[in-house]
Amino acid sequence: MERRVLLAIFLSFLVLYVYRALVVTPVPKPAAGAPAAAPIAAGGRGTPSQPEAVTNPPAATAAPLPIAAAAPAIGEGRERDIRVENRDVIAVFTTRGARLKSLRLKHYLDQARQPQELVEKEIESLPLPFTLQTANEQTTRVINGAVYEVSGDPAAGASGPVDLRFQYRDDDGLRSVKQFHLDASGYIITFGATIAGGSGDETPTIHWGPAVGDAGEVSRYSQKAEALLFGAADTKPQRLQAKDLSKQSVFDGDFKFAGVDDNYFMIVALSPGPCKVSYQPVTVPPPASSKDPARELVAYSVRPLQGTQNVKFFAGPKDFDVLVSINSDLTQAINFGMFAVIVVPLLRSLKWVHGYIGNYGWSIVILTIIINAIMFPLRHKSAVSMRKMQEIQPEVKAIQDRYSKLKATDPAKQKMNQELMALYRERGVNPAAGCVPMLLTFPVLFAMWALLQTSIELRGAPWFGWIHDLSSHDPYYVLPVLMGATSFWQQKMMPATGGDPAQQKMMMFMPLFMMFIFLWLPAGALIYYVVTNIWTIGQQYLTNYLIGPPNVRTMRPAAERRLKRVGGGKTQAAANDRIGGGKTEATANER
Repeated sequence: MERRVLLAIFLSFLVLYVYRALVVTPVPKPAAGAPAAAPIAAGGRGTPSQPEAVTNPPAATAAPLPIAAAAPAIGEGRERDIRVENRDVIAVFTTRGARLKSLRLKHYLDQARQPQELVEKEIESLPLPFTLQTANEQTTRVINGAVYEVSGDPAAGASGPVDLRFQYRDDDGLRSVKQFHLDASGYIITFGATIAGGSGDETPTIHWGPAVGDAGEVSRYSQKAEALLFGAADTKPQRLQAKDLSKQSVFDGDFKFAGVDDNYFMIVALSPGPCKVSYQPVTVPPPASSKDPARELVAYSVRPLQGTQNVKFFAGPKDFDVLVSINSDLTQAINFGMFAVIVVPLLRSLKWVHGYIGNYGWSIVILTIIINAIMFPLRHKSAVSMRKMQEIQPEVKAIQDRYSKLKATDPAKQKMNQELMALYRERGVNPAAGCVPMLLTFPVLFAMWALLQTSIELRGAPWFGWIHDLSSHDPYYVLPVLMGATSFWQQKMMPATGGDPAQQKMMMFMPLFMMFIFLWLPAGALIYYVVTNIWTIGQQYLTNYLIGPPNVRTMRPAAERRLKRVGGGKTQAAANDRIGGGKTEATANER
């Protein structure tokens, strides 16, 4: 029965996890009168236009569109790049359209050991970040295709607060001003735009384009890019995948933040207020000679209804401490799952240990030992209870055998349960005591699962030897094999508590099954499971030493229950076997 309970608990949690991973998040209802799809400027990285709403980008790069014939009164004749940086990012702006051309993170490296790029460069048919779109197609072409005059360009290599001002004006009276501000540190870009003199909207749509630009790292463990919406009245963010966006792609509301994220990075507009957010799923096919799968991105744009002045965009890592320093609500963008209340203290503990150890791999080992030491009493109590169940299994089986031919609906079958409960009471055994302590450890188990798969601290962090990235799988599959072997060893050591033999064999195959499931699990998570298994094996040996070998009572077969002649010429009826710890004797009369 103990094994059945444990199996049921395991399968229940497995179903819950798979359900949460695969279930479709309810898509919010569209606002009244909202169009079916967002108009995305698809005129390319040069001079975007305003086509009809599309669900897929053009296959080839769009040809540059002509700009208005009016001569520029303020502007530059030649396109150039403006490089600015602070303590955390390196940004490159282009004077053509005054848009963001590159955004690299200094403290997060790609597989080439270069600062991670967040601006997708391979899709030329979709706009660069901070492309503007108005209701007038001609105005849109001009303001995004013109070469702007720039002021505030910092000296080469300068680091600190940056204020860039891009300005363009033509002889027809069209005037466009874009302003960008970067603090001395951090990942926030404050943007402002003013368009006057044209026939376009006073509040244009701000396009970011496809995000997030780290999707090219296909070998890393990372979820696909998802739309991310957190309304002012919501309690948790909404995550929308490509299949959800095919049904609805435009959302109206008052958002705390709105944008796109993946496992480790996100790009969102912070507190844009009442606005319209539009999304477009983008599939990027791999190169012809590559075997990598196609990449899925999400292009998005936001149109603040209260104007495009001082709109803040966060483009950076989903680091808990970084997000807390901006706004505590922003931490909900990290998908810690249902056990977030446990994950956060564990994350802080991991960082605390790392402050002393300096290596996240060994920090996971130390934290795992600390966690298992705290849970030692629960596991010890569970092992002791299972040992008691093991000792009375022959008596339990004897009771079950006597009623084995009765149907489950037979009223006499209830006597079996009464006898079993009487046996448990007399021997001081609680059938649930073996699984309840273990059940209490499951939240910690799943919290560590979520922590080690979502923490950006493990991204690119080495351990030792062949493990160069704790967020990626073990390239030689040593850790999955160790996990399977230690799980099998642990299963063999578990006290036998009876049950269906076929079910027991299935439980022995469970470690092999789990090993194949975990082949692609991040190395950081596997370290936790391997260390936990080794600790549990050692604790089981210690428990066996403390409580000694099992005192299993052997029940005699029914054929041996016969009259025996004893000394003195007296006879005695063979006693019935003990049932529920009691003993009954029938004594024959002397001859």
